[in-house]
Amino acid sequence: MLKTNTSIPSKMRAAVLTTKQNIRLEDRPVPQPEADQVLIQVKAVSVCGSDVHYYLEGRIGDFVVERPLVLGHEVSGVIVGVGDNVPEQRIGQRVAIEPQRPCGTCLQCRTGHYNLCPHMEFYATPPIDGAFQEYVTIQASFAHPISDNVSYEEGALLEPLSVGLWACHKAHISPGARVLIAGAGPIGILTAQAARAFGAAEIIVSDIQHERRQQAMKYGATSTLDPSKESVEQLEVDAFIDCSGAAKAVQSGIRAVRGQGTLCLLEWEEMR
Repeated sequence: MLKTNTSIPSKMRAAVLTTKQNIRLEDRPVPQPEADQVLIQVKAVSVCGSDVHYYLEGRIGDFVVERPLVLGHEVSGVIVGVGDNVPEQRIGQRVAIEPQRPCGTCLQCRTGHYNLCPHMEFYATPPIDGAFQEYVTIQASFAHPISDNVSYEEGALLEPLSVGLWACHKAHISPGARVLIAGAGPIGILTAQAARAFGAAEIIVSDIQHERRQQAMKYGATSTLDPSKESVEQLEVDAFIDCSGAAKAVQSGIRAVRGQGTLCLLEWEEMR
């Protein structure tokens, strides 16, 4: 049963991908939270590369859009209702969403690695609808409170930021480190900012596009290079993080790592 202290409409607007490159607005019922869930009024959603792929191509690898799908998984909002097992004090909280639902019973879940759950249901991954709609539900533990000085737009970026933070953790970035990041897209730049927060002294970002290298210099990088014109293999970095998914970048990045250094193939994991 939904518990709320405000009036919740019965219908909401949703942006629905019906076929490749065709999105239409529909009226849909407002979802009802299960006992362990919260109902969230969506305030901001950012556009991920996966949303673009589904829109343009109708698929990502084995994930194929076979029926109408709501895209969007990088989302923030405010809790406006809760299920029976969730404290009513959570109503009114501003939150960023961890947009997934692991099974909770498989080996990976039971050993604390729920991110590797083979039965994961993830927002905006067929056949699970995402957040380009007015209301969504999620397990209460995956609705993370954000402080009042964080805007909803910033809150929506916490999901991709978490990717960069986890990459720096896996790459053992520490104060004074020299880091090479391949790819200056949104994930690469967020990873550069995360590396700076981890204390890296030198953050080198490589990308073949001049505009992206300029953006990287504004947001975290200490230097950039064009791998089509400059060699990265003699850099002798402490850590290499690939955010490009390009085989050539991975091959040259591996050679740039010093002995006992670390590497993390971030985008490859994301596309797996």
